[in-house]
Amino acid sequence: MASNPVIYCSIDTADLDRACDLASKIAPVTGGIKLGLEFFNKFGPQGIEAVLKAAPDAQLFIDLKYHDIPNTVAGAVRSMCSNFEPAYLNVHASGGREMMIAAKESCSKGTKLLAVTILTSLDARAIEEVCFGSVLSESVKKLALLTQDVGLDGVVCSGHEIETLRNLCGDDFVLMVPGIRPAGTEAGDQKRVMSPQDALDAGATHLVIGRPITQADDPAKAAQDILDDLLS
Repeated sequence: MASNPVIYCSIDTADLDRACDLASKIAPVTGGIKLGLEFFNKFGPQGIEAVLKAAPDAQLFIDLKYHDIPNTVAGAVRSMCSNFEPAYLNVHASGGREMMIAAKESCSKGTKLLAVTILTSLDARAIEEVCFGSVLSESVKKLALLTQDVGLDGVVCSGHEIETLRNLCGDDFVLMVPGIRPAGTEAGDQKRVMSPQDALDAGATHLVIGRPITQADDPAKAAQDILDDLLS
């Protein structure tokens, strides 16, 4: 199992038995598992415990994207880290400087805290509609620089911002990249997608891949095939 996973496989399902089965099969291949809002809202901390029991060596990215007033986010981060010590936890950068600082101060030392810049499901038109400004790339850069300035470990960004943010924020800044789609797979609800190899070549630290692995007939083989392609 990878000690520093390239892939965090997204296991966001409302079926706990399936989540545990997927984790037990995929984690030995990828090393990394991502659990998000759908899963956590259905099963809570007990669901995370069940997944860890099925895949005890998995490194977890708990993807809840906290966004609230600083005190509330600090309490949420503290509660999560008191029960678990995930490899990664995240907040929304648009929550602002004070919120991110409060989250960082409440995060356990063994957990790296990331900030979401702009959701990969949003395109330029949607960005303008929600008042981030008409230039998507500039919004991402500003949020990434703010994230780095307050001392967080990195950001969640789309593949199309990897190269820009790598050059802007340096080699030690974590770039966790969802919206990864191997050749021949559908984009689904993602608007800004990229292939695994292109994302790594651009400077991604980790790739978040879900349906191309979890919906395959043999999820473990699908994950291994992607890793083999990256190593070839």
